[in-house]
Amino acid sequence: MQYYELCCPVPADETQSEIIIALLAEAGFESFDHIGNELKAYIPEFLYGTHLMPLLASNILAGITFSLSKVADTNWNQVWESNYEPVLIEGQCYIKAPFHADRNDIAFQLIIEPKMSFGTAHHATTAMMISYCLAEDLAGKSLLDMGCGTAVLAILARMRGANPVMAIDNEVWAFENACENIIRNKTEDIMVLLGDDTLLEGWKFDVILANINRNILLNDMPAYAACLNSDGILIVSGFYYDDLKQVTRKAQELGLVFDGFKEQDHWTAARYIQKDG
Repeated sequence: MQYYELCCPVPADETQSEIIIALLAEAGFESFDHIGNELKAYIPEFLYGTHLMPLLASNILAGITFSLSKVADTNWNQVWESNYEPVLIEGQCYIKAPFHADRNDIAFQLIIEPKMSFGTAHHATTAMMISYCLAEDLAGKSLLDMGCGTAVLAILARMRGANPVMAIDNEVWAFENACENIIRNKTEDIMVLLGDDTLLEGWKFDVILANINRNILLNDMPAYAACLNSDGILIVSGFYYDDLKQVTRKAQELGLVFDGFKEQDHWTAARYIQKDG
């Protein structure tokens, strides 16, 4: 998949900066990167006409100098091999690439080769989701990793005793990468599927993990709620703190009870309990 990259200076006013990021996320931008005083935001090519053009025609970016360019697929494996460092979460989960040294003193060591997929714990959303996984009692629980990317969450959950575990992503390269990482971590009994929330009909889970983005979460949350067992847990991330109220309101409409959140670098993860399943 190809993306458009929007570059603009980060406003000195932190509130204004957060507003711009929130508006860009609303328009369909999926990822953001602060490099010095510059903000880089990325939107899939297929959203360019329906989401990005109306944004540029509005006054949202009025007075802000920005550039827009089309970027080709990135070989993330090459990028990460040049600057990817291992990550240690909560002193319990060590995430490394195949070329890094092992850490046998850590409870859970995951070997993740990201290629073009998202999910190495360097990003705040993945780190928070891993933190939730480490705190959750997963032994014997059925679990879904929705929008699995590298399958890092599914793999960790399986290592912590979740069973059965299903991982779903709608991108071919993420599906393939997830399959490779699952074999690499000797968790081959994880079921990996290529598709979206339409695959969930008829399934039931005790725990659902969804680290995607706000718009997809809001759209797919009814499907998640429908396949959660009573007292089941939904943990979501991929959105900013300013979006927490909207995500929680949607969850509550579906009978999900808010049970706390984490925040890191303006990103948020939240936990909900299904009381009407």
